[in-house]
Amino acid sequence: MLSTIRAFAPSFNRSPSRAFSTKTQMDSITRTPDARISRCASNSISTEARVTSEEAPITLQEWQGWGSTSPMPTMVTEIIEELKALEKNIDAQMSFGGNGGKLQGYFKTQEDKKHRATYQALGSSEQKLQFFSARQIACRLLGSRDYLCQKCWLPFEDCMCSRVKHCPLWSGARFWLYMHPKDFLRQNNTGKLLLQVFGVEATTLCLYGISEHEDIMWSAFKSAGKSKVCCLYPNKNATSKSVQEAFSSELSTKQERTQQTTDGDGILNFILIDGTWSNSAAMFNRLREQAKSVWGEDLPCISLTTGSSAMHKLRPQPSWDRTCTAAAAASLLFELQLIPRLSSVRLEKQGEALEDSLEVLLEALTSRRIRMGRSITRKVRHATSFC
Repeated sequence: MLSTIRAFAPSFNRSPSRAFSTKTQMDSITRTPDARISRCASNSISTEARVTSEEAPITLQEWQGWGSTSPMPTMVTEIIEELKALEKNIDAQMSFGGNGGKLQGYFKTQEDKKHRATYQALGSSEQKLQFFSARQIACRLLGSRDYLCQKCWLPFEDCMCSRVKHCPLWSGARFWLYMHPKDFLRQNNTGKLLLQVFGVEATTLCLYGISEHEDIMWSAFKSAGKSKVCCLYPNKNATSKSVQEAFSSELSTKQERTQQTTDGDGILNFILIDGTWSNSAAMFNRLREQAKSVWGEDLPCISLTTGSSAMHKLRPQPSWDRTCTAAAAASLLFELQLIPRLSSVRLEKQGEALEDSLEVLLEALTSRRIRMGRSITRKVRHATSFC
């Protein structure tokens, strides 16, 4: 099988609410004394000890500032309200630490008991998935608030937005960033670069297990038709075609119609699965099941012939023929450029813009690690993230 790469914000005030910024580090140290004092070495609230707003809700503007164009997911809103209610009931402040908005301290212990009981009481695997995804996203939203830049998902002191250049994507293509909740707002995630470089007009964020997002995505796919949808995914159990095999003949016979259509008809929809290699199998299977339900056939897949990206320097992949989401999208654009009928679209420039943004992200992550006294090399692991 050809080697392939795993696949899948608007300008906004990054501080929609400064409410929790008035909480001092001493507040968090008082609440969770163990190991907090030694960790709070900087003047700002560190990644190891952060608190969140007790009052301000997540507004639609704040939610969409993270890269989504959808309404605020109902279940995410409900879980945030439950977290805030629990905070008042047990008189323990929410505290977050580490990557991914992880709850800390006494509040975490009490919330764990509550959410495990809720999860076990759910009757179906679908309900459990939706609850799991919504809770992950809710915690990440609260834990990242007033700490991460909404565009680049890096701490404010490491924001790289000024160095990432916007580049319009070819109007005949659209990316669907099918992202696992554990990769949402993750600092070394590269799928977010598609949102930064091409914008939400050309890249749609779809969070795995969030029904509102998946409904929007599949509604668009139904309108487009099976021939205009494909998933970029390297799976030995899935039949895939090379980019040349998948698009050369179709584009040569239908390009005129594609260029003349309006309202999104004829646009090629590319699904990029954005999660760890271990999580991607479940995500891909979910896509396949839905495709069979909608079309009665398997999900069309394509593979790439290119290999590693700059991110291998900081975050190794299971093998050198697998790479991160942004590099996968860039490679796809480079291969589409080789199709004669697309040679005038300048897809290579769009691919280069993504590669440039990857270099910027690598530099920002490396600088942060050096400043914090962390190693800039990573051990190779079997189930590493490829987002």
